[in-house]
Amino acid sequence: MVDADQARLAEFLGAGQPKVLDQWTEAAGRGVSDRISPAELRRELAEILSLTVAVLAGQDEAAAGQLRAVLQELSRSRARYGFSPRETAATVLSLKEAVYSQLADSVELLPAYLGFTRFVDDLGLQTFEAFVGAREQIIADQAESMLELSTPVVRLWDGIIAVPLVGTLDSARTQLVMEKMLEALVATEAEHAVIDITGVPTVDTEVAQHLLKTVVAARLMGADCIITGIRPQIAYTIVSLGIEFGDVLTKQTLADGLAHALSRSGLKVVPA
Repeated sequence: MVDADQARLAEFLGAGQPKVLDQWTEAAGRGVSDRISPAELRRELAEILSLTVAVLAGQDEAAAGQLRAVLQELSRSRARYGFSPRETAATVLSLKEAVYSQLADSVELLPAYLGFTRFVDDLGLQTFEAFVGAREQIIADQAESMLELSTPVVRLWDGIIAVPLVGTLDSARTQLVMEKMLEALVATEAEHAVIDITGVPTVDTEVAQHLLKTVVAARLMGADCIITGIRPQIAYTIVSLGIEFGDVLTKQTLADGLAHALSRSGLKVVPA
């Protein structure tokens, strides 16, 4: 059931919507005019204001859901274009300033305005939460993209692929390495895979287990796996930790690994 004061305020805002929108656009545009045009900002705010009036009037049951959806889209848009959470929430919260400026001659509506401020504060919180969620999703997508870029699978020769690894090797990245390498084995019909860890800073028990799982997965696909790039300090660490690579073939450099794979394929590189 709609409160009487709230209904009167909704009627007041509906009648004076253009003036409120002018004030709101001006207030919300402070400090962000270099990133969004006044016309675009006004269009966004006009939709929010129209739905806000509908929610306050209580004449449209779907208006509340539509308002939440519009605020979520506003938050996602602001997150994509580099706005801060403060700027995004301030866009909504500045509606209080715009409405108050129009109530100077309507003292009887001030009690309703107090309830309205709580309503706008709630909209601001919704906007902030949606912004944080959108920003986290953007960061996760960027991290996934960077992870894919940092895990290339290179075709060295017919039947030979290489996976040069750079940086820390954790569970998530190992899973991606395994998936991409197995896909490449199928796509290229390769029989040899060279995993080069020259760019991996440290190898501990967990990293070693990840590497061994990748080797086993390649063998299940019918491919031989060679691990290359084991530097002296990494070799010392592996021995100190008592890590056993079993029958996994290792070579000092990527070139050595390629030469071995070529030899196993019945090929060799000779001077021209």
